[in-house]
Amino acid sequence: MAVNTVFCKPEAMTDAHTHYCPGCTHGVTHRLVAETLDELGIRERAVGVAPVGCSVLAYNYFNCDFLEAAHGRAPAFATGLKRSSPELTVFTYQGDGDLASIGTNEILHAANRGEKFTVIFINNAIYGMTGGQMAPTTLAGQVTTTSPSGRDVESAGWPIRIRELLATLRTPAYIARGSAHSPQWTIRTKQFVRKAFQYQESGTCFSLVEVLSTCPTNWGMSPTESMRWVEENMIPYYPLGELKTPDEEDASFARLTGGLEATPNGYAEKTRW
Repeated sequence: MAVNTVFCKPEAMTDAHTHYCPGCTHGVTHRLVAETLDELGIRERAVGVAPVGCSVLAYNYFNCDFLEAAHGRAPAFATGLKRSSPELTVFTYQGDGDLASIGTNEILHAANRGEKFTVIFINNAIYGMTGGQMAPTTLAGQVTTTSPSGRDVESAGWPIRIRELLATLRTPAYIARGSAHSPQWTIRTKQFVRKAFQYQESGTCFSLVEVLSTCPTNWGMSPTESMRWVEENMIPYYPLGELKTPDEEDASFARLTGGLEATPNGYAEKTRW
């Protein structure tokens, strides 16, 4: 009798019970990555790098080799691993507190160097494991334990858009933002994840997929309300889709820099004939 594998657990996932809160979409993203490792046949060569935060226990759920990095240093760890063993498929799995705060410098320079590994970046606009503090990605006016009156952009600055920031770099890369708040966008995000790993497998470029995720516990919402909150509040500020691909590198750079082109003395407006 034929076995329906559609709803089977991916081989790249373990049998461990989740520690994530009800309604958290970390687990959804885990499955997207695991399915991709299986479908591309790269699980036996895959090595993940875990950070600090809610996703620190990712190594409990992936049935592949995993390493633990200091807070924010996963890109540096992945750089050394990929350069010393280029035959491996290396990926980091990082939250916004880890990647966009203490690890901002690490991810920026890894992308600028064009390191050939893949980053899965979870953006839930808050620090999760450590108590719900304001993160670099916390939205303007959003209430957290350290911004009880809401994020004040006059004193804390505006939320950082990592996808847009990295896409301005001249170095070719694949940069996309998906979401796990709905079935439709979960499917689309899976396509982004797959492309990110394929670009690594072909040795083409650095790749990063940002995934908008929920945090019902620290947001003080029900799981259903948190899905709606992503749709109504996060996506308007963090628009979804691919922003940069290596195939359109020149066009992407021109669009992001207002039509500038490289010259020996820096960047100048493109010549119009």
